[in-house]
Amino acid sequence: MGNLDWFVLSGTLLFIVVYGVWKTKGSKNVSDYVLGGNQARWWTIGLSVMATQASAITFLSTPGQAFHDGMGFVQFYFGLPLAMIVICMVFVPLYHKLKVYTAYEFLERRFDLKTRSLAAILFLIQRGLAAGITIYAPSIILSAVLGWDLLTLNIIIGILVIIYTVSGGTKAVSVTQKQQMIIIMTGMFIAFFFILGALPPELTFSNALKIAGASEKLNILDFDLNTSSRYTFWSGITGGFFLALAYFGTDQSQVQRYLSGKSVRESQLGLIFNGIFKIPMQFFILLVGVMVFVFYQYNPSPINFNPAARIAVENSEFSEDYQELEDRHREIETEKLMAQDKFYAALKLKEYAATVEAKQQILEVNQKERVNRERAKLLIAQADDLVQTNDKDYVFIHFILNNLPKGLIGLLLAVILSAAMSSTASELNALGTITALDLYKRNKKTEFSQKHYVKVSKGFTLMWGIIAIFIAGVADLFDNLIQLVNIIGSIFYGNVLGIFLLAFFFKFIKGNAVFVAAIITQAIVIVGFLGDWMSYLWLNAFGCTLVILLAMALEGFDRILRNPPLET
Repeated sequence: MGNLDWFVLSGTLLFIVVYGVWKTKGSKNVSDYVLGGNQARWWTIGLSVMATQASAITFLSTPGQAFHDGMGFVQFYFGLPLAMIVICMVFVPLYHKLKVYTAYEFLERRFDLKTRSLAAILFLIQRGLAAGITIYAPSIILSAVLGWDLLTLNIIIGILVIIYTVSGGTKAVSVTQKQQMIIIMTGMFIAFFFILGALPPELTFSNALKIAGASEKLNILDFDLNTSSRYTFWSGITGGFFLALAYFGTDQSQVQRYLSGKSVRESQLGLIFNGIFKIPMQFFILLVGVMVFVFYQYNPSPINFNPAARIAVENSEFSEDYQELEDRHREIETEKLMAQDKFYAALKLKEYAATVEAKQQILEVNQKERVNRERAKLLIAQADDLVQTNDKDYVFIHFILNNLPKGLIGLLLAVILSAAMSSTASELNALGTITALDLYKRNKKTEFSQKHYVKVSKGFTLMWGIIAIFIAGVADLFDNLIQLVNIIGSIFYGNVLGIFLLAFFFKFIKGNAVFVAAIITQAIVIVGFLGDWMSYLWLNAFGCTLVILLAMALEGFDRILRNPPLET
């Protein structure tokens, strides 16, 4: 990184923090601090909702996901527009009508305090973990590729977010997220067009897509009915629907974004905006990853993109074996380049048979490359079992640091850190609010002033910021960071969504049945995940259905006990 990169990076991040503090200082009451005074317009809500979901993990992991596995991950979001419609029709009007500060406040009005507290605690557990991962994700990757100290990065990101989130509350989160989304999308578009410009001059965008298609990177739809398949049309339209419904309808980090709306209509328009543009945004980010894949068909790539992995294996007894795999990797890259040239020539001549033959050759070379990369992962694991061998999260950052010009590197790093800050800010804002209002205030017998609860909310937000930094400091990488966040959500969201659906649509069910059903369901879902009963996306539908059925059964059983049938 050059001086220009440091200037762009530090200038961008400092601007966001200073702007957030300056625009939102002086919250006088809980409504101002938690709901931003209900002044947010639909475009602010839409961008804030989108920025909350689009963390640094999105911009680090998603391109790498496409590089390795293609565009199929976009199916994960197919259920989102349907969920937005349901939330706009059911959740938003009810929340606004009841004038609640949190989603879980509604549960007490419908059931009882213990059900509200249980749902709030489930939220705090899963979102507290997620907040730590949102900080940790960019830190671990940037520390690996730039040599920065991991703990220092965790602390810097955490402190920057804490400053303006504690200071300005929900309004600070919303106004800074607008700036962050502009920075993020500008950076991604610049990166995309730079990649296209870095491809061979004779290779048009259309032909680049055909080359990606020949390697089966553009297979978007998978109609496989196997529930163990991670990303299919059916898992996206059902599991993705339930996850989106739970996330946007019951997760306070999102609910708080649209509760701050000026009216029901503004909140609904903001959510519809997100429903319309979220899938195209994810499609575009995946397409960036596919273009990175095409770029590396014509340019050398490492056998593993994680630099820490290479260092570990080169300093071990397996260094010679690894070198042999790297030599083989270079030979395969030469074969790959020849196969791509053959395919491109067949395309230009429009010879169908030659095109099919060249495509088959590309697939065979790709298979060789996959096998060689897997062998490299095994050696890395043998050299150091603590080093992350799955390199999906390192693909895009490797491309940025090794191929982008000075200044643009700083901008893309600012994109990654801005995304981390935007998501973390929403999470800390929600965690502080839930702890202050759903647990502290609700269980206090003495009523205090509005200023007291604003101070308490700020204090709990600061506390969760420190906890998130601590979690980031002890976290470890999973298969893929974007999957890890979704897995954590899937373990808890289905259960919480089921509780809310019971509250909305099953008026005969009381609090005791829901409370017991929710505890049993959460235990079963955790066991199901650990036992690998199904792909994690299906856990949302499973948990939601299970808690509803159990609550109905328990309520029916309770009624029988209270009103036994008369003896004849």
